[in-house]
Amino acid sequence: CLGLIVGCLLFLIPTNFWEKLGTLTALIAIGLLALVYIPGIGLEANGATRWIDIGPLPTIQVIDPARFFLIIYITGYCYRQQEALKTDFVSFLKPMIFIVPSCALLVFQPDLGSTVVLMSVIVGLFFIAGFKIRYFLILIVLLTAVFSALVYFLPQFSHALTRITSFIDPWADPGRTGYQLVNSLIAIGSGEWFGVGLGESVQKLGYLPEAHTDFIFAVIAEELGLIGVVLVIGIYALMIWRIFSISLHAMKHNRVFQGYFAFSVGIWITAQVVINIGVNMGVLPTKGLILPLISYGSNAMTMTLITLFIVLKIGCENPVIKTNRRI
Repeated sequence: CLGLIVGCLLFLIPTNFWEKLGTLTALIAIGLLALVYIPGIGLEANGATRWIDIGPLPTIQVIDPARFFLIIYITGYCYRQQEALKTDFVSFLKPMIFIVPSCALLVFQPDLGSTVVLMSVIVGLFFIAGFKIRYFLILIVLLTAVFSALVYFLPQFSHALTRITSFIDPWADPGRTGYQLVNSLIAIGSGEWFGVGLGESVQKLGYLPEAHTDFIFAVIAEELGLIGVVLVIGIYALMIWRIFSISLHAMKHNRVFQGYFAFSVGIWITAQVVINIGVNMGVLPTKGLILPLISYGSNAMTMTLITLFIVLKIGCENPVIKTNRRI
């Protein structure tokens, strides 16, 4: 309800308003991500400090609003520097003043999954803005080297290496490191073609951890079967296709900022859906990412709806080409 109400209110605001905020959005994002490290405000759960608790306000997972503001910032930057990005490497380094601290704050929460999604959005947006391929290769090599060093040298990131090894062979230790994936695969396999019935899942009754968030796709597969899974994936594919269509239509009519924003949202939702489903099916290591618009979580649901309302506004603002259909 909150997401729908706030989304409807923001729908009334012209989308060029967001571009005018400039670096303010990046500063807000960094401020939100830094709040979790303040004693008495940051909350720890399951070994991660990703939430804040401020007085009478509800508990907030900071990555959800922070990601929204960072997308607005990097979208606006690519719009303002679209010509320089095609020729000047320095123009790529300037936004790193805000992006690197944001990713560092995320990594040390730790929240590697959200960091991967955020970097996917940034890399994809720079690519569509015309940044040179060789610089992307350098960026990917540097990111891989930094991530490998963190996992290898810092003990607080040893869990990432454990997740990777357990993902490769979850049956080697099904009672501990492979417990989540093993139970997820059992749930998916139990669904067969038509599922065991809506609400009849056995794995969600204490066997499958985080069945309402990270592994809700496995529960869907168990209750609705392959037919239900294909339907859910089809709905996501339709939504993502429409988002990219709105983006391309906006850029075609020289509404570059709006096109970049919708494109960023499309990459974000695509990456999160693919990673969540891949984790549930054992194709990717566990990342701790939810399934957009389905998994439990008020913060994620609210911010996702708000973001989609802005994309909808972009679609409504796009010029409509009238064609003369004479028979």
